[in-house]
Amino acid sequence: MSPLQRRIAIAAVQVLGLAVWFSMSAVVPTLRVEWGISAAAAVWLTASVQIGFVVGAVGSAALNLADRVRPHLLLAGSAASAAVCTVVLALLAGGMATALPLRFLTGVFLAGVYPVGMKLMVSWSGQSGRGVSMGMLIAALTVGSSVPHLIAGFGSLPWRSVLLAAAALGGLGALVAITVVRPGPHLGAGSPLPNPRYALTMFTERRPRLANLGYFGHMWELYALWTWIPTFLLARDAPDAPQVVELVVFATMGLAGAAGCFLGGWVSDRFGRSPAAVSALAVSGACCLFSPLALDAPPVVLVVFCAVWGAAVIADSGVFSVSLSETADSRYVGTALTAQTAIGFALTVVSIQVVPLAAAVVGWQFAFLALVPGPVIGALAMRSFGSRARPTTLSTKE
Repeated sequence: MSPLQRRIAIAAVQVLGLAVWFSMSAVVPTLRVEWGISAAAAVWLTASVQIGFVVGAVGSAALNLADRVRPHLLLAGSAASAAVCTVVLALLAGGMATALPLRFLTGVFLAGVYPVGMKLMVSWSGQSGRGVSMGMLIAALTVGSSVPHLIAGFGSLPWRSVLLAAAALGGLGALVAITVVRPGPHLGAGSPLPNPRYALTMFTERRPRLANLGYFGHMWELYALWTWIPTFLLARDAPDAPQVVELVVFATMGLAGAAGCFLGGWVSDRFGRSPAAVSALAVSGACCLFSPLALDAPPVVLVVFCAVWGAAVIADSGVFSVSLSETADSRYVGTALTAQTAIGFALTVVSIQVVPLAAAVVGWQFAFLALVPGPVIGALAMRSFGSRARPTTLSTKE
């Protein structure tokens, strides 16, 4: 298989394997009625996966699993395990007491899918084309995360059937990983011995530290926006049907977001990691700032505004991963990426909760102002990072 085909296979595993992560979003309306749970309680069906992901990523980073286990085997095993958790939930769960632990375990196993997929994608990409390759991976994640909104746009569906279908996709992803995915020629040698301290040591190195800070600012905004943009749009004083809003979210956050991933990757390869990240963060931060005005704008203007926001908020995601992969100790790239995502997703648990709290005080029209500090801090960090990406074979302190 050609390198491009290998990269496409890795991206396909991300879409298939991560389907179980976002599958619950499509059935929350049905579960709220069937299980009699509130909107606040339903949020934990997603938040529990985020927390599980963080726990799994921390454990993986501490054991250096992404650098000590053959990555395609770890990817396949993790995707299969997450799919099994989803099957058990679909067949046996009758309430939150069963669902939350299974969703937590799903997140733990997904920590072996997303960061490992990033490492594999890097292994098939030379430095000159690494941004576009990572953009392909993040585009796959973006489309996969927005598919539940497309499903919800067509009305409620039997929730057990939806979960079983998502689990089948996850199982297919595991099959593709075990049969097609292999490490590429740019894979680092890896470490023969565990070094759990590197997850912390990298923060003593200037450029990895700045790449991480940029990513953390990005993550403060990203998942909170994805989670609450439907509620924000429904706050308009207009007869917008929920199904229409869901379709708008799919188009602007999913399709426009995927396009933004490719654009961000291309810009980072052409003009540098720092300019690409700073530009995307500046645009998404401006969208946060002007979101109260956009909500009162005519529908066409609002849709265009959301499309720009959806593209900008995810355009830089792959840039941070590439920046870290090029500046961290090459023996522990997998560990560095896993630790980066662990902390980033931990922040999303907080920001997802902060937005509705802000809405309770100032209203949904102004709720996204609480996200502005994230892109501001991220842009400042990436501006200091500089435009040149310098690969290292050993840990380099600056």
